[in-house]
Order: sequence, then C-alpha cells, then structure tokens
Amino acid sequence: MIRRRALALACIAMGIDNPVHLLFIAVIALVVLGPKRLPEMTRALGHGIREFREAMSAEAQPEVSQPAVAPVQTTAAPVQPTAAPVQQVAHDPVDPAQPVRSGDAPDRGPL
Repeated sequence: MIRRRALALACIAMGIDNPVHLLFIAVIALVVLGPKRLPEMTRALGHGIREFREAMSAEAQPEVSQPAVAPVQTTAAPVQPTAAPVQQVAHDPVDPAQPVRSGDAPDRGPL
C-alpha cells in the first residue's frame, strides 16, 4: 500500500495524473523501440538511475579518510610592469578595394 502511494505521488510529481498516460507512453515506446530492444533499454535506464542515486548518496556523505590540507602560504612580490607603453604608429591609409599582400609573399600578378 505504501509503495503504491509512493508510486502515485511520484507520477503526480512528474505531471502524469492518470495511469492511462503511463500505458500510452509504454505503447509508444514499444512501437518505437520494438519488442527486442525495449527490455534492453529499460534495463540500461534502471542501471543508470541506480548509479545516479548511488553517486548522489556518496556525494552527500563526507569523506573522512583524507586529511585536511593546510593552506599554502605564498609571498609574492608586487607585479612590476615589464613593457614600455604602446605607441601609436601612423600608417598610410589603406584602400579597401585594393588587395593586400604581405611583404614576404611572392608576386603573382594581379588577383
């Protein structure tokens, strides 16, 4: 009785108010997956849910076996600027209609 009530509450929480909806979903899954793959898929889904629950319960329990690590003390010197300030260099205006070639590209004529 308690298990049936828990299943009903879980179905309501998922938004499935009527058991006919579950039957409809089962028929659609049978049509899409077929009778051979449906048991494999439900078994894999069950294993995945079980592993997820185990991982969540293991995460909730604190691990006591590892000793606490003391914080690392660092004595860093203040950061000094190493580069000179960037200076703006005046360039010749570039015509966007003309092709641009790098200085080391071989000359092949017009593009």
